[in-house]
Amino acid sequence: MGRVLAKRGLVAHPGSEAPPISIGTKLMMLSRDVLRIEYALTGELDRVVIPPSVIGDRADGLWQHTCFEAFIRVPGVGYVEHNYSPSENWAAYRFDGYREGMQPAYPSPYIHVERDDGRLGLTAYVELGALSAWPDAIGLSAVIEEANGTKSYWALKHPPGKPDFHHPDCFALELPAPVRP
Repeated sequence: MGRVLAKRGLVAHPGSEAPPISIGTKLMMLSRDVLRIEYALTGELDRVVIPPSVIGDRADGLWQHTCFEAFIRVPGVGYVEHNYSPSENWAAYRFDGYREGMQPAYPSPYIHVERDDGRLGLTAYVELGALSAWPDAIGLSAVIEEANGTKSYWALKHPPGKPDFHHPDCFALELPAPVRP
């Protein structure tokens, strides 16, 4: 079943022109090293560009369109950025430091997308055991593209200035120490 670590809403960056939507998140520890991240987008979805479903595969540039993201910090190592598209495409990158040393990261997450009237749900399963050390914090965020091309930037917490999900302030949820078997 798993243990709920947090339920939080994302907030639009103050400099973003956001559509009338809301984005909720739920973070769960399913097992010793599997994290489940849920995003629920509700509201006037007819204003949001939602990429059509495809066979999920690795793809760069997902953040240029509607996309959900998770930034997972590993102390002393850096962080991993995951991008999850409603198309079920994904991307993962490892960084040595703030926007430094970017490299592709693996393994691929499992993504499940549900769409119905007024709601888009995306669930991603992340294997934490694949990281080089246990993570201590996570930042959850989203880029929302509207039909008119406007983009809004959503996160648990925003740093001062322009939107920047890589900023240390965005790693707003602390993760518990691993459960020993």
